[in-house]
Order: sequence, then C-alpha cells, then structure tokens
Amino acid sequence: MENQASPDSGNLFSDIRQMIEDARRAVSQTVNVGMTMLYWSIGKRINEDVLKKERAEYGKQIVSTLSGLLTEEYGKGWSEKQLRHYIRFFDKFPEIEIVSTLWRQLSWSHFKEIIYVESELAVTFYAQMCRIEKWDVRTLRKKISSMLFERTAISQKPEALAKLELQSLKEDDQLTPDLVFQNPYILDFLGLKDTYLEKDLEQAILHKLEHFLLELGRGFAFMERQKRMIIDGNDYKLDLLFYHRKLRRLVAIDLKIGKFEAEYKGKMELYLRYLEKYETETGEDPPLA
Repeated sequence: MENQASPDSGNLFSDIRQMIEDARRAVSQTVNVGMTMLYWSIGKRINEDVLKKERAEYGKQIVSTLSGLLTEEYGKGWSEKQLRHYIRFFDKFPEIEIVSTLWRQLSWSHFKEIIYVESELAVTFYAQMCRIEKWDVRTLRKKISSMLFERTAISQKPEALAKLELQSLKEDDQLTPDLVFQNPYILDFLGLKDTYLEKDLEQAILHKLEHFLLELGRGFAFMERQKRMIIDGNDYKLDLLFYHRKLRRLVAIDLKIGKFEAEYKGKMELYLRYLEKYETETGEDPPLA
C-alpha cells in the first residue's frame, strides 16, 4: 500500500492557514465597518428626522416605539438604550469623513466608550490616540477612567492651539511631547506603601517595567538604569533612561519624592545637555525630561 502524501514540512499547511486567517480578519473588518456605518446612519436619521423637532417628549416616544418595532422585526439588539447609543454616536461624530478614517482601527465597542466623553477635544484625543497606539477596548476604558487627557499638557493649552495640534495628529500622525507626557502618572500598580524611599520607587518600577511602560504610553523603550555621566570631573547618575520611537528622542527620568526643589531643575538641565552632546544619534531630536 502506497504511503499517503503529506504536506511538505508543513509549508502547504502554513500557507493555507495564513490564507484562512487573512480572510477571517478581512471578513471581521468588513463586518465591523458595515455595522459601524449602520449605527452612525441610524443615529443620523433619528437625529435629523425626530429629535431636531425640539419636542423632547415626542422624541422619547418615537425612540421607544421604534425600538419596539425593530425588536419585533429583528429580535434582540435594538433596545431603546442601543438606539440612544447610536444617537449619541452621530452627535459626537457628525462628520462621516472622520468616522471613515477611524472605523478600520476602532470597533463599535471603542466608539461606545469614546462617545460618552464630554469634551470635544478629549473625544478627538482618545479617538486618534486609540487609532495610533492601537489600544484594545480595555486599555481605552482604563485611559478614560484615569483621565489621561486631563493629565496631558495639551489639555492645559488654549483651545485653538490644542485643536491645531490634534489636527496634525489626525492628518499626519504627528505625535508631540504635549500629547505623550502626562502629569501626574498613575503608579498604583507598584503597590508601594505610604512611606518609601526613591530607591524603593526605582526598584518597584523596574520590577513592574511592563506595567510602567503601559502607563507611560506606546512607543517608550527602556534603555538604562542609573545612567552614569561624568561632567566636569564629577560623577552623576540618572535614575532611568528611556527612548521614544515616535518622538525619536531620549527621555530622562530622575525620581524624586516630596516637594519639588529648584536644584532638581538645574541638575536635570545638566543631564539633558550631557545626553544631547554624548548620547544623541544623528537624526534624533534633543532629549526630554
């Protein structure tokens, strides 16, 4: 009896498996785009034809009645609550052009988290950062609940300037330090007690480096701890040195506990000058702290 032929070292199997996985992803993405477009269109239709009549009670009755009719026709998934999600979706993203740039990276579950953010600037910030940094829904939810936008420097800028910076992020994927760095950072995951030393903080960060990098944001890479620098014959050590791929620059972190003192600023400026002179590669921007 002849031996049954088998795929050569799995190459045939691997190729076909890849085809199947690619097709599954494409179908999933197509379904997501189609459903997101449908939900936006439903929200638009209800907004324009019902709620803009400025009769709140009439609008509530129509949404409730519509929910009942759709549920009777199509089954679950068309509750009054769901329809109100769609209404709010259109309200927060009234331009289909903006939605169409997002729906290949963001699922409906992403949009559902973002549309309940009140500030227009924050909505744009979370949508674009989610797209660029490829946050899953759980990460997005955590970023919103920890008030990430409010902790970035861009939230403190005049609205006109903030809009310009977010527009650059939207159109050119241009990340700036004001979009990346936060104040304060949330480090509860380190599990430190009420009283601890700077060396304890450093050790805790290194022990949970993956969590710390997630809190910093996408694009950070750990370079070195206790970075030694000899400046004018004196020996200095920087606690932590990182690199940000999108910003293309080194990021220095010197850990301090307690009230900020003026000497900290002077010392960090000294470190940054050293790093720019001796550690910065061609094509990189100056280091930041």
